[in-house]
Amino acid sequence: MGESKFQRSGLLCLVSGPSGSGKTTLCRRFTEDDGNAVYAVSATTRAPREGERDGFDYYFLERAEFEAGIARGDFVEHAEVHGRLYGTLRSEVVGHLEAGRDVLMDLDVQGAALVRAATDPAIVEALVDVFILVPGDEELVRRLRGRGTETAEQLELRLRNAREECRHWPDYRYTLVSSNRESDYAAFRSILSAERCRSRRLRIGPPEPKMERE
Repeated sequence: MGESKFQRSGLLCLVSGPSGSGKTTLCRRFTEDDGNAVYAVSATTRAPREGERDGFDYYFLERAEFEAGIARGDFVEHAEVHGRLYGTLRSEVVGHLEAGRDVLMDLDVQGAALVRAATDPAIVEALVDVFILVPGDEELVRRLRGRGTETAEQLELRLRNAREECRHWPDYRYTLVSSNRESDYAAFRSILSAERCRSRRLRIGPPEPKMERE
């Protein structure tokens, strides 16, 4: 008989944080560095911004198409924000988890709360949530201004939203207090490495067939 082989179920890692926290960069970098992790691309009804690509930055859907998907149960989570729909397609998540691949998603606190409330056992067992906390208003303003893409009015709105989001860090299993890009990434990798080692994520797969000598 062949030897039994341990197999690991996939993680569903939700990453939240205010604008400028670097949450998307962390998710993208990890999935680029790690062959067993994928980035779940969200869907939205908003128009693409300059340079954004369909299927990479977002799936850009018409509202009727998005609403039809909701009716079919195509979404793990969805919400309406400022008159536009956002959501995560089930096809971007469940199949990967079942295959033992980790799925990373960057979501706002509203979307993360909806996933956290899911009753699907595959989602519940896989869930790991991380909040990227920017240490203080001064740093938050510096990072938002550093983007250079907003008007003064848009910047003020983002700052108000960021302050509100930061109130939710206690809702998350992990909170990473941001310092710099490399330190944040090292801490983030450590969190996922530890979660991968949880005993409950391991299962014994079928024995591998023993190769016969010719």
